[in-house]
Amino acid sequence: MAYVGTHKERVLELLLPLVSDDTLSMELCSLAALSVGFTFVGSCNGDIATTIVQALMERAEADANQLDDKFTRFMLLGLGLLFVGGQDKSDVIIETLKIIQHPCSKQAQVIVEMCSFAGTSNVLNVQGMLHYCTEVVDKENGGDDIYQAYAVMGIALTAMGEDVGAEMSLRTFSNLMHCGEPTVRRSVPLALALLSASNPQVGLIDTLSKYSHDSDIGVAMNAILAMGFVGAGTNNARLAQMLRQLAVYYHREPDALFIVRVAQGLLHMGKGTIGINPFYSDRTIMNKNAITGLLATLLAFSDAKSFILSDSHWMLFWLVTAMQPRFMMTLDEKLEMLPVTVRVGQAVDVVGQAGKPRTISGFQTHLSPVRLGYGDRAELGTEEYLSYASVLEGLVMLTKNPGYEDESKMEL
Repeated sequence: MAYVGTHKERVLELLLPLVSDDTLSMELCSLAALSVGFTFVGSCNGDIATTIVQALMERAEADANQLDDKFTRFMLLGLGLLFVGGQDKSDVIIETLKIIQHPCSKQAQVIVEMCSFAGTSNVLNVQGMLHYCTEVVDKENGGDDIYQAYAVMGIALTAMGEDVGAEMSLRTFSNLMHCGEPTVRRSVPLALALLSASNPQVGLIDTLSKYSHDSDIGVAMNAILAMGFVGAGTNNARLAQMLRQLAVYYHREPDALFIVRVAQGLLHMGKGTIGINPFYSDRTIMNKNAITGLLATLLAFSDAKSFILSDSHWMLFWLVTAMQPRFMMTLDEKLEMLPVTVRVGQAVDVVGQAGKPRTISGFQTHLSPVRLGYGDRAELGTEEYLSYASVLEGLVMLTKNPGYEDESKMEL
């Protein structure tokens, strides 16, 4: 986590030998591969990808049972993270993975494909993921349907790039919840968590509240966690009330109660000053480091009983890479705090409109620093200062406007 997204070669020299060493346990190799994926996220590094695929092939040939280990999914995720946002650059690796004679081959293909099209809203990719979700798996003859759980998350990961696609995918998830296999149903709340991180929409909260009382305890626990993800760092009063009620409802279920406490912690993250939404710069750019943390944590919850609820609860710390401040601070050119008047309101799409239309609606005037919610936009209240940045988010550096005249001090 310390070197996430840095692409440092010295980290690679330490970790890559562990990935290709077939004398080590699958747990150690998988976590080494995941660490490499964290460090080189989105790099599309062919040498690292080839090493991980080669390690999978050698283990499949030596003893296929090794790839049945529960930690194998993290080696596959390490491979997928290399291609986050790479789109067609992963085609060669996906074709190579088809050679592996083991059910993990299908899982790897789905993970690499969904990471490649993360945040792109590619319709064809969403259709491909839906095909995976509807396939009939023959479990009696050794079939494994865990890849369908990853495909459900893949739909959310692809569609999260823009609001229309995200809204359309909600109906898809509703259909999967009604008609899907148990594995698919359990991963639908996780997909909703990924789709709407730190964005507590009323309809989505009601849906997750309904799922949190499902007869399948796996669905219920994932829905409770999703409530935490959706409300992360928002202090949403409605969600807080729902989670308090769930704590009473599940007081005899220690596992479910633990997840409720985790969700409550996420909801009040940083006392409302931190969020885990992976998009920034007016929701136009995707933070690959944040996607890394969200995906790794949700993948651990695809089998919560084996990881988070067993002896691997430390996997929740992966979420740290997605945590970002939700406030906007203004600084002068000496990087010292500079309180100025700012207007904060709901963002309005003004692309293609003539003249200088207002970019925000229903604004309130505050003195910086100010906290920005999902969909909020800030603009300077006066023309006394000019901003170096076109989007006012996070740390904003200001400079004095040389042409500004204070109207209150102007002489008649």
